[in-house]
Amino acid sequence: MKMIPRFKLILEPQSEEARNVAEFKWAGKEIGTRHQLGGEPGFLQDASWPACPSCHKKMTFYGQLDSIGDDVCLADCGMIYVFVCFDCYTSTSFVQSN
Repeated sequence: MKMIPRFKLILEPQSEEARNVAEFKWAGKEIGTRHQLGGEPGFLQDASWPACPSCHKKMTFYGQLDSIGDDVCLADCGMIYVFVCFDCYTSTSFVQSN
């Protein structure tokens, strides 16, 4: 299994509408800042590492996207996790919540 080095992703709103969406009024300060590519996933629940549906090898963690604000909140401040198989070029994703 290939390991991708960790990259921190920083949100940069590109419009006034995006600036208004990218904030929480009720969640903790770390919520909305957990976006990343590579490294180890920051699972919110039990580790759920998928196998490729084609070759059945353990997939590579590609990245995670956090909830971004009160109006774009994933299942109670959850995150989307993305995994890829570099042999078959398939991907899978799922959501976990706090």
